[in-house]
Amino acid sequence: MSNGTNCYHCGEAVFAADTNKYKVYIAPEEREMCCPGCQSVAEMIVASGLSSYYEHRTDLSPTAKQLVPDELLRLEIYDDNEIQDEFVYQDGDIKEITLTVEGLSCAACAWLIERSFRNTQGIQFINVNATSNRISIKWVDEQIKLSDILKRISNLGYSASPFQADQHELMYNKQLKSYFRRLGLAGLATMQVMMFAVALYSTWFGDMEEMYRQLFRWVSLIVATPVLLYSAQPFYSNALRNLRTRTLGMDVPVSIALLGAYTASAYATMTGTGEVYFESISMFTFFLLFGRYLELRARKKTSELSANMAKLIPNMALRVNEDESEQLVPTKQLKINDCVIVKSGEVIPCDGLIIKGESSVDESMLTGEFLPIVKSVESDVYTGSLNVEQTIVVCVTKTHKHNLISEIIRLQNTAQSSKPQISILADKISRYFVLALLIISAGTYLFWLGYDPDKAFWITLSVLVATCPCALSLATPTALTCATSNLSRQGILIRKEHVLESLTKVDEIAFDKTGTLTKGAFTLTKIKSGTELHQTELLRIAASLEQYSTHPIASAFKTDEEKIKFDKTENHIGLGISGSLGEDNYKIGSAKFTQQVSLESDGKDILVYLAKNEQLIARFYIQDEMRENVATTLDYIAESGLDVTLLTGDSKNHTDKVTAGLAIKNKKTSQSPESKLAYINAQQADGKLMLMVGDGVNDAPVLSAATVSIAMGEGSDLAKNSADVVLLSTDFIAVKYMLATATKTYKIIKQNLMWALGYNSLILPLAISGSVPPYIAVIGMSLSSLLVIGNSLRLLK
Repeated sequence: MSNGTNCYHCGEAVFAADTNKYKVYIAPEEREMCCPGCQSVAEMIVASGLSSYYEHRTDLSPTAKQLVPDELLRLEIYDDNEIQDEFVYQDGDIKEITLTVEGLSCAACAWLIERSFRNTQGIQFINVNATSNRISIKWVDEQIKLSDILKRISNLGYSASPFQADQHELMYNKQLKSYFRRLGLAGLATMQVMMFAVALYSTWFGDMEEMYRQLFRWVSLIVATPVLLYSAQPFYSNALRNLRTRTLGMDVPVSIALLGAYTASAYATMTGTGEVYFESISMFTFFLLFGRYLELRARKKTSELSANMAKLIPNMALRVNEDESEQLVPTKQLKINDCVIVKSGEVIPCDGLIIKGESSVDESMLTGEFLPIVKSVESDVYTGSLNVEQTIVVCVTKTHKHNLISEIIRLQNTAQSSKPQISILADKISRYFVLALLIISAGTYLFWLGYDPDKAFWITLSVLVATCPCALSLATPTALTCATSNLSRQGILIRKEHVLESLTKVDEIAFDKTGTLTKGAFTLTKIKSGTELHQTELLRIAASLEQYSTHPIASAFKTDEEKIKFDKTENHIGLGISGSLGEDNYKIGSAKFTQQVSLESDGKDILVYLAKNEQLIARFYIQDEMRENVATTLDYIAESGLDVTLLTGDSKNHTDKVTAGLAIKNKKTSQSPESKLAYINAQQADGKLMLMVGDGVNDAPVLSAATVSIAMGEGSDLAKNSADVVLLSTDFIAVKYMLATATKTYKIIKQNLMWALGYNSLILPLAISGSVPPYIAVIGMSLSSLLVIGNSLRLLK
């Protein structure tokens, strides 16, 4: 509440709580201020000897809020924790965010932003992906604020904001429209200028009078000027940004070529002497813009997966309130333990657990499997999946920010923003190539200036244009982005930057069996009792112990009876569970763990033993189905020349029965997590690169130790998984698809690099020798870039 006094500086009301808090002596007395901002400004005015300002002013000073640019205020809003809650992920003291950035044109721009944050206190990680126009940043909030990060990016000449799929798509559409307008102008101008160029330089018109020749030159100058000033403007902006920060990007030689050619042509037009290159300027700009336009379309296409997945999340949900009334609320407002009604034909708005009803659910948009899955009470459902048949009631288990789709988008962004070694190497080569190109161009100009001055300029122009390293910069990131997007569409989530590169180098693939080669959907088929206790009681004891197990086989033990509360339980990873109840000690697990004689199982059943005080009281027969296409995938791996090893905790007899006929070279049975880890470490110590495929429950240490690791998962434990890759699909063919895609990706990357380097190696001496006219140089450079982009886009098929 105001105290009735106004601020002497800006005239705003002074709140009662701030009375006598902010004062400045402005002769002849102390004056009341409303805030520390006005106090600081007033003190500065007085200290500068400008107190007379207050005597002669006709209007009150602007408020502190008006003194701060609106843009800075907008950025500071992002420091609010409630606002950050929607798009910032926090792990302890470390915060992580993905930003959309406007203005990126090449790898040099990405390098520039990364370098500017190097050694900045509080920045833990930063990676810029020029292909997807995204920045991934991890920072310590106590040391640097998000608004400071955004301001620094803005000072470099780029605009960044938190990644939102719909806004990111709008940004791409805006850029595409801008490039299309510039491209259209350059195309029209090129056609006009080329007509005059034909008239000027061809012999079809015979000897043209000088008056008309000069007229055509002036008209060409007028037509080409808008191309230079408007259509080519993005190249100048990027070049100035590079020069201001002392870096060299591909737009530096492009800008030099354009401005140099225009200046020389304009001078020749005004003086009436020398050659003009207006047709080369217009054509060069047109083809460059055409290449950028197609590149931008390719980027948009590869980023559409994130946008499309985000669109799967409904905006509204029908929530059931505590008084059992129904209320339509925004999906983002749903909290854990809220209940929502999902009718048939509606999209499920949250990750949750069905608490009422039974229906078929289509999860094809997440897993790539098109057959609906029957879901009943206690079944997990995921945001974006389609409820096909009956109305169900779902209890929310994940908030909007942490649902499966959000996790998929975040993992995809992380994978695409990270750079493997081959990408880093290509970026370095590109930067040094630009420096070498400028030096070679300068040398070319000096040589021809002394040898044939009339040809010096256009030959130098051809060198600058023909050897522009656009294709080299695009060779790796476009291929990696296309491959990652395609794999994500198939339910294969790449989490680490080295995965695709490492998959092409592995020597041996090790598989877990339970939950990996098999589905991990266990069913109890038979109970054999070794005591007078009824089977219902035996199942109750077993289920009470297995509830403390993390192994997938524990899911087979279900009972409607009230579970027993043991005095003490202990989980023996890879072996079983022990528990004490009064003076009785129970064990459930393998024959070795329960100290029982191992029996042959019926067919492919798994035997689980239950012992009381070292005496066998029950045997449980468990079945687990093999995943689809296991044999096909293992045959493909074996044919590729890779060793296949099975690491399983099951007995040799059972393992041999389950894996009969499969292309598995080595079978390591009765393996504990420790022995699996020891095997992986031993193989890698011998120089082998290992790929481990597990279910991600008991195999976490092994997955972390392997060169590359793949976890088979349904998504509910996605955030907890320690693997490099997460497979949402239950079809084992996904492993084959991923290996094949990795091989194809690096084949395409090598093709791109060989073409880019080969083209530049071939065209450079020809351009230096004067054998390549500027318009041929323009066409060659543009086609080189388009070939690289088109080759990379094959990975999206």
